Amino acid sequence: MASRLSRFWPTLSRVRLSSALGSRCVSQTPNSSASGAAVASDLQPVSPASQDSHGHAEVSPFEKNPDFHGFHHHDSFVDEWNMRLAFFFGISVAIVVGGTFIHYLPDHGMRQWSRREAERLIKQREAEGLPLMTENYYDPSTIVLPSSGEE
Repeated sequence: MASRLSRFWPTLSRVRLSSALGSRCVSQTPNSSASGAAVASDLQPVSPASQDSHGHAEVSPFEKNPDFHGFHHHDSFVDEWNMRLAFFFGISVAIVVGGTFIHYLPDHGMRQWSRREAERLIKQREAEGLPLMTENYYDPSTIVLPSSGEE
């Protein structure tokens, strides 16, 4: 384990040193000293900072606001409030309104109505003393059949 760590130690020390400097730097000489560790004089910035027409260096939104949410580039306060509003209306309100809408949808396929109607007919037939089901769906006395001569 120690041999693996010693193999990557120069790389780790360069990363630690460059993060301590506060900018992205890279060593131009692979083995600048006998120990293999880079020193501040060996490190150079990866890319020069771009400047606008007034000579001011352009700063990344992530450096200005490390908690950048992607809603406003310049103002972290507006960025945070826009994120909060977007998540509130996009998530909370959508779940509440959507859940309420789904709950109050009409009876699909009239399943609840057919159950209530069947229970009502069963109670009515039991009260009249009739069987719950008969062999004929329709009352045969009410069916009018054509005469044999009308065919």
